Amino acid sequence: MSLTREQVLALAPDASSAKAATGLVNDSKWPMLGTDSDAVWGECQGSGSKPYQVQVDLGEMISRCSCPSRKFPCKHGLALLLMYAQSHPRFAGVTRPVWVDEWLASRRDRAEKKEKAAQAVVIKAAIDPATAAAAVAKREATRWSRIEAGTAELERWIADQFRRGLARFGQEQRKEGIGMAARMVDAQAPGLASRVQEALALLAAGATRHGDTMMRLGLLQLIIEGVRRRERLSSERLADLRIALGWSPDKDEVVAESEPVVDRWCACGVAIGEIDAKLTERRVWLHGAVSGRWALLQDFSYGGRGWERLWRAGDSYAATLRFYPGSLPLRAIALDVSADDATVAWPTSDAEMALDKASHMLAVNPWLELLPMWLPEATLVRSNEAWLLHTSAGTLPLTIDDAAGWGLLAFSGGQRIDAMGEWDGASLRILGARHGTLYWAAGAEI
Repeated sequence: MSLTREQVLALAPDASSAKAATGLVNDSKWPMLGTDSDAVWGECQGSGSKPYQVQVDLGEMISRCSCPSRKFPCKHGLALLLMYAQSHPRFAGVTRPVWVDEWLASRRDRAEKKEKAAQAVVIKAAIDPATAAAAVAKREATRWSRIEAGTAELERWIADQFRRGLARFGQEQRKEGIGMAARMVDAQAPGLASRVQEALALLAAGATRHGDTMMRLGLLQLIIEGVRRRERLSSERLADLRIALGWSPDKDEVVAESEPVVDRWCACGVAIGEIDAKLTERRVWLHGAVSGRWALLQDFSYGGRGWERLWRAGDSYAATLRFYPGSLPLRAIALDVSADDATVAWPTSDAEMALDKASHMLAVNPWLELLPMWLPEATLVRSNEAWLLHTSAGTLPLTIDDAAGWGLLAFSGGQRIDAMGEWDGASLRILGARHGTLYWAAGAEI
């Protein structure tokens, strides 16, 4: 497999990982290197007496390392690929170690077990569809019952905040709020738990954020009303409600029931973040060249496991997407994915159209937490220790750390860029930017 230095650095989860990896491209750091048609591996000497075991599945570009880092890939995996991209002679003629064999075998076993489990579900439903449908209905009724009980408690908690007064928020109220977020998880409504935590953060910010706090609490109340009136909702609105509750449909059902959308998809932005110490989320935003649709691929990695597939921001892919149900379907599952060598087809909307579309999307589904936004001919500005993006439709506040902000400013050279990011209704988190033929993503030029 042929890789370039730029392609490897584009895999970095952040700029610091890319910088650290380049410092490890040194023969003295690697007592052992090897590769074959399936994988590349090596041992990297760290601060301890025992070197880290580093390996990369070349088929899926998934890495694993024995170091304690929770980044994917870690700096050791990136450094290994950088040395591999240099066609270092030490990679040749080395027998694959047992620990690499075991890892590759375990990946194959998991894939086979997953496929067999999916087949078993299909076979069971086909043999006795009535029993399967009854079991599903019973599970759903039980979950709705728990959600109803949980949202009734949440409604009382929201009323308490207004009865006491938002300005009186203190440690006691914060403790109650943390308990309420945990109660939402117990009620099988994890989506409400994260929304309660967001409201707590706004309450703690004080009077300057009371308007935002009331908006958050209002959206929570709207979800509670949706639960109460769910029997009268359309199937699309009910799907919106379930997603807001954190109740997503089974992937197999989505694949079986939704219409396929075949297109050439541009990977416009990739975001990776930690949910907790063991769980990492990845969001990949795609834009269809023919359909003009936005799509969100959302993956989770638990306990240090890698991703099933690599998506590189700025590249084009041929794929079939199956969208999750809803009044405004965004989240999707990608099937039959292959790299597309054709010229990347970037979104073509102007800034005013992008803002209008975002407003329309929120009007259709007010529970959407993040929206994709493509803003052409925009200028990055640093003002009063804050980052802003000037567009033809106005100036937007940005959510970006200083290191990434200065890196993007250097990338643009102060000139206009085409920016892609996630809009939460108040600020834009930039995930990628295009300037000429170059694309900036997570601190890397590709």
